[in-house]
Amino acid sequence: MKIISYNVNGIRAAMRKGFTDWLKSASPDVICLQETKAMKEQVEVEEIEAAGYPFHYWYSAQKKGYSGVAVFSKTEPNNVAYGTGIDYMDFEGRNLRLDFEDCSVMSLYLPSGTNIARLEHKLQYMADFQEYINKLKKDIPNLVIGGDYNICHEAIDIHDPVRNKNVSGFLPVEREWIGNFIDSGFIDSFRHLNKEPHNYTWWSYRANSRANNKGWRIDYNMVSKPLQENIKRAVILSDAHHSDHCPHMVELEF
Repeated sequence: MKIISYNVNGIRAAMRKGFTDWLKSASPDVICLQETKAMKEQVEVEEIEAAGYPFHYWYSAQKKGYSGVAVFSKTEPNNVAYGTGIDYMDFEGRNLRLDFEDCSVMSLYLPSGTNIARLEHKLQYMADFQEYINKLKKDIPNLVIGGDYNICHEAIDIHDPVRNKNVSGFLPVEREWIGNFIDSGFIDSFRHLNKEPHNYTWWSYRANSRANNKGWRIDYNMVSKPLQENIKRAVILSDAHHSDHCPHMVELEF
């Protein structure tokens, strides 16, 4: 089962840049999208269906043109869960889960902490999300959470750890949370198989950051511990240029 996660920074903009052709070529079984910034009815879904994804599910923010997640699948899931039931999270369209026979796949879009108010919101969300997942795993132990976590875990995951130590996305409190999240029963699938530095999933649009590979690894496919032996491959697909992020893939063998 090939699962890709991708913050597209606007699905309509990404489609204008060739996203659908890329999707057809990459051909994952499931793709989790974040920051779709669109309602389903605003998207030319016929293109997505023609690319091989008749089953596509959308969970948009109430605020138009903001946030939002989606999951496309080649096969029909057994169940689709929209949101978490935590209202202030769900208003922003940040969680969508598809349940399949062998595992469940969630698209997650954690907020960024761009100012003090948003940082407090992010920290609250992180705490509540951890609690939600702790309960969910009791019913659904085989879980893959692909998404934009908006956090670099270790110094190896960011191009300049010293100068960014006080920047949201690499704050000690955020790094501690993602470390604890992993310790609660998850595997960072990419780092599990790849120990090399200079592997990033997001680059600022400023200062030619992507060309110079001055990036951050803030996007993850977190795989629950019971699936550890099923992880066969995990790669960052940095050749895709539809967004300021790039897609990342995990392959599970059942």
